[in-house]
Amino acid sequence: MKIYGLTGSIGMGKSAVAAMFRREGVPVFDADAQVHRLQGPAGKLLPAIEARFPGTTGPEGVDRAKLGAAVFGQPQARKALEAIVHPAVREERRAFLRRHRSRDFVILDIPLLFETGGQKRLAGVIVVTAPAWKQRKRVLARPGMTATKFRQIVNLQTPDAEKRRRADYIIHTGTTFAATRAQVRRLVACLGAKTGR
Repeated sequence: MKIYGLTGSIGMGKSAVAAMFRREGVPVFDADAQVHRLQGPAGKLLPAIEARFPGTTGPEGVDRAKLGAAVFGQPQARKALEAIVHPAVREERRAFLRRHRSRDFVILDIPLLFETGGQKRLAGVIVVTAPAWKQRKRVLARPGMTATKFRQIVNLQTPDAEKRRRADYIIHTGTTFAATRAQVRRLVACLGAKTGR
């Protein structure tokens, strides 16, 4: 089984592309979705998060606004949170790979792939990209997002141009939904051919 990474900066359309891969029958591991589950109601990370960041959890799980305020712009606090979250996500990923070990290839949807050096263990990296103006428009349309917060998030991420330079495959989402889906279908066929599917 070959393992490919899917990544892209905030607002580039990565979640939509991941959904397209799933519709084509490709197993996709969504690291963000796992984090939400692990931090949701009765999530197994709640005790450790509450112990390190008191007052940031409740019956509904992690209060994302409170936890975000506790770690945003605080490198040490962010590292402490990552030390809680990352090992649990790695275990979920291992379980996913065991479940799909008979497949020719799978995709790991990892937002901070290059930032964490995760690309080294993959057969290839798929980068989702869009023009900067479209990225900004999409992100600023999100509830609670501001231009300042957007800049801060972008500054924490590897620049889009660098991601594209290091990519093995690129999916452009600055076009129509149908054109993006056609790119995904072509790539699925290409990856399937590489594994002899």
